[in-house]
Amino acid sequence: MIEGRTGSWETVIGLEVHAQMISKAKLFSGAATDFGAEPNTQVSPVDAAFPGMLPVINRHCVEQAVKTGLGLDAEINLTSVFDRKNYFYPDLPAGYQISQYQQPVVGRGRVSLDMPGGGRREIGITRLHLEQDAGKSLHDQHPSLTYVDLNRAGVGLMEIVSEPDLRSAEEAGIYLRKLRSILRYLGTCDGNMEEGSLRCDCNVSVRRPGEPYGMRCEIKNLNSIRYVIQAIDYEARRQVDILEEGGRVEQQTRLFDAERGITRPMRSKEEAHDYRYFPDPDLLPLLLDPEWVARLRGVLPELPDDKKARLTVAYGLSADDAGVLVAEKETALFFERAAQGRDAKAAANWVMGDLFGALNRLGVGIDGSPVSADQLGALIDLIGDGTISGRLAKEVFAEMVTTGADASAIVEAKGLRQVTDSGAIEAAIDAVLTAQADKVGEYRAGRDKLYGFFVGQVMRATQGKANPALVNELLQKKLAG
Repeated sequence: MIEGRTGSWETVIGLEVHAQMISKAKLFSGAATDFGAEPNTQVSPVDAAFPGMLPVINRHCVEQAVKTGLGLDAEINLTSVFDRKNYFYPDLPAGYQISQYQQPVVGRGRVSLDMPGGGRREIGITRLHLEQDAGKSLHDQHPSLTYVDLNRAGVGLMEIVSEPDLRSAEEAGIYLRKLRSILRYLGTCDGNMEEGSLRCDCNVSVRRPGEPYGMRCEIKNLNSIRYVIQAIDYEARRQVDILEEGGRVEQQTRLFDAERGITRPMRSKEEAHDYRYFPDPDLLPLLLDPEWVARLRGVLPELPDDKKARLTVAYGLSADDAGVLVAEKETALFFERAAQGRDAKAAANWVMGDLFGALNRLGVGIDGSPVSADQLGALIDLIGDGTISGRLAKEVFAEMVTTGADASAIVEAKGLRQVTDSGAIEAAIDAVLTAQADKVGEYRAGRDKLYGFFVGQVMRATQGKANPALVNELLQKKLAG
């Protein structure tokens, strides 16, 4: 809810996510799809709309769309139709985009969200349709000219349209993260928003609670979740301010200015009839074999929700910890390898704590981790068998991150083995208590807080190598005497 000057307002949000499919070739041509290639080096005559060139559907792209639909628990339409969506733009050579409109390949589905503080929300999926991407206009290559790069023209897109079920910018962010996670688990889209392979259009309106939907505005081409959240927050507040001043929200397509944190008008919002959709005469209806769809369903990978449920049972993890670990497929794989045959809670804590912290400092993902899952598991073994303490393990892990060396090699090279000789520890305790005789008297007179001081002195005397459990056991006996 937004609290305005005249009362409460509810934000209503629907998202249109454009996900580039992982495919070596484009949707209707054999041109390559590699990101970062030199401009206009991956363009076939079909992509450039040369006269007489006919599109040919890429079977792999259809498979990717159907797999995604199955992963979203959606209806798979065995018959779908490609349409021409007509509009002029410099990076759209044909003057139309081959898309799907009334008969998409995937129908209604859903995405389940784990909400902060517990509880779940189901967000409806209206449809998923196939379409070809447009090219890219480059405005920063020349002071007075715009260049056009057609490498992206014709790349296969899945447009995933949600129902207007989202009610806050934060919910929109949670939805996008979950959707991106599902796509990555399925292997149908890499989800790299910074490369433009996942882009989002936000439809935003506001209304009084319980009233009909208000006039919506669409914010185009957002390429980060942070920008989605900022844009929705600003746009909803902008509309509330207009309505509370007695104005009327105009239906518009808007752009987000990231530097200023505001949305600004791009053009008046088009309706479907403005695009003059009609069936593409060069493409027959797409007919799917139900047995083929069933085979795809049978080979779907374990998806985030199922993996989360399994981790909580198989490893005894909390739902929150399991949710963090399954958010990215690679993280879940790393955890399971590190935890195999070991204390799963300890492995989870190391992955979510020290490892995540190191990866953030280095600016790399878990696939670029300098410490492998097997190496982390070996470190946990050294803690479990008493070779090193948890405190020393932190020091060893930091060295592993820096050098890539195994934990056992670092322990031996630096002489970090834990002291478990009770005689040596007792001698260190005696030396500390003798040197701090005045504080021993204060402790025995009732200053219990001094206990931590004695522990620290003993650990310092043993260079942090003394077994903490033995230190506590022997120190308590000495102080009691």
